[in-house]
Amino acid sequence: MTIGDTSTTEIADLFSGISERQAFVAVFGQGYVGLSLACAAAGGGFSLAGIDVDRARVEELEAGLLRVAGVNEQDFSAGLASGLLRFTSNPEAVARADVVVICVPTPVKDHVPDLSFVQAACVSIAQHLTPGTLIIVESTTYPGVTEDLVRPLLESSGLEAGRDFWLAYCPERIDPGNEEFELPEIPRVIGGVNEKSTELASLFYRQLVHEVVTVSSSRTAELAKLLENTFRHVNIALVNEMAMLCREMDIDVWEVIEAAASKPFGFMPFYPGPGVGGHCIPLDPAYLAWQVRRDVGLQFRILEQSQDINARMPAYVAARISDALNEAGKAVKGSRVLILGVAYKPGVGDVRESPSLEVMTWLSRRGAEVSFHDPYVETVNVNGGHIDRTKLSSRALRRAGCVALLTPHATYDLEWIARDSLLLFDARNAYGRSHYPNVVRL
Repeated sequence: MTIGDTSTTEIADLFSGISERQAFVAVFGQGYVGLSLACAAAGGGFSLAGIDVDRARVEELEAGLLRVAGVNEQDFSAGLASGLLRFTSNPEAVARADVVVICVPTPVKDHVPDLSFVQAACVSIAQHLTPGTLIIVESTTYPGVTEDLVRPLLESSGLEAGRDFWLAYCPERIDPGNEEFELPEIPRVIGGVNEKSTELASLFYRQLVHEVVTVSSSRTAELAKLLENTFRHVNIALVNEMAMLCREMDIDVWEVIEAAASKPFGFMPFYPGPGVGGHCIPLDPAYLAWQVRRDVGLQFRILEQSQDINARMPAYVAARISDALNEAGKAVKGSRVLILGVAYKPGVGDVRESPSLEVMTWLSRRGAEVSFHDPYVETVNVNGGHIDRTKLSSRALRRAGCVALLTPHATYDLEWIARDSLLLFDARNAYGRSHYPNVVRL
């Protein structure tokens, strides 16, 4: 087959290969998004290669060691046991792939999107790209990246998107630790650079999930992802600021939210806390705010205000802990503060952008002796120093001037913790309207 001549037969072969799960898949990036997808694809009967530039990670995965936070251990074990899943740091695996999925990180540096990992992946893919391949981008981007950045890099191979190979965007929607909505239950949004690309990408994801939603373009799919997390960011900021205002007005913010949530329409409850964390909520809206300023020349004012509010929450929570110590007759300087939960959300060991670490930093800089426990995290870096996990015991609880519950993992025995703590600050309303006089709620 010559360049520019992807025939009807080759397209039909790709359709049948995907529908019959005979297509070979390559997944670029083996973080929690790429590895979760790779495990799901292997579980669905696809043979595939998980590609990652981190050779140490590849060796661990090949040895059956799962150290990627947020990935379901059972899915990983099943994927390995299937014999269909292999890992490599060699991008030459792309040459034999029918489907290539890009799941590399897209961090934000100094409030500017860093697409260097996407660029590097596309350069590697272009070097080994063959006609008739379907390429799907899952990495979070801003509208236009698939068409304006990914497409030209891939077309440096001499092949043309929409004619010689197929290109689509499908934003990841994995929620680590959420056992109610696992990968197959979460609908996927897909937008291709042309109709055939959308059709092929949709066919692939229909083998993995129960529902697929197609949109008119990759730009629409890219913006849909940013809207999802901007919606959450803005509403979290709303209740966080409400919590601060309720404190000044001597009103219980949790009671207010509970009362408002009784309305069966027009209201969706969100809850305050020490801030926002993880890869998505703190970072995805930054992509949108940056692009709006660059391309439209305007501020996305409600989003930027929400970013400011949520960024202030760790310092506010730390100040509330300090106030609780003062009210108990103790200064924050010299007090032992035991933090329970440093992961950004319950049920996972992911500390990326975790507000708990910022709370610890704030307290440490003001002279508190800070320690932590988290069942999923062994060590953290705080204020330039290294802190190992403290054993959670009655002695550790009683020695602390204040125990601060920032991430309420389900494994925590809340009754025991409250009984053995002198002072307990509850940043997540884990205790509700507690009868314990030593519990102070956010």
